[in-house]
Amino acid sequence: FFLALFLILMFSPILVIIAIFIKCTSKGPVIFKQSRVGRNGNLFNIFKFRTMHVDAPKDVATHLLRGAKCHITPLGAFLRRSSMDELPQLFNILKGEMSFVGPRPALYNQHDLIQRREKFGINAITPGVTGWAQINGRDEISMKVKVEYDTYYFENKSLYLDIKIIFFTIFKVISASGVSEGKK
Repeated sequence: FFLALFLILMFSPILVIIAIFIKCTSKGPVIFKQSRVGRNGNLFNIFKFRTMHVDAPKDVATHLLRGAKCHITPLGAFLRRSSMDELPQLFNILKGEMSFVGPRPALYNQHDLIQRREKFGINAITPGVTGWAQINGRDEISMKVKVEYDTYYFENKSLYLDIKIIFFTIFKVISASGVSEGKK
């Protein structure tokens, strides 16, 4: 909570600048909200900076969307590549809906992913902004492999593992590796 609050305060000028640029370069709200599955299957709205046009499909994971690039705004492409679109999730952390590290929250309609995670008890932990699956392939891995990585995290959760994930996340963000914009 305190780290999220500190980061919000520290990044507030950047958050404001991004919000102004989004508002000036495309129609629609600055913040994109999407229903996700949280701890114990409870639904919550995840916050992100809006990176797509307002008429883009809202309930499809972008890496599964055909022709995703035509829906992404020019500024959105930069925000997604740099992962700056994820900064509003600091507010989800403040609200207790997310943590810094954990399995990425599934879309409410990704029933196959939700069921697989439920089978291994993964839904019992708070989802994270980043996780073991994100640093080991992100959008480029299958759902089955993603659940295997989530299970590994669930079974080996520790401060050391969280620090390792955060450290590797920084490198993944800098290199923009593992980001997939649309179904191939």
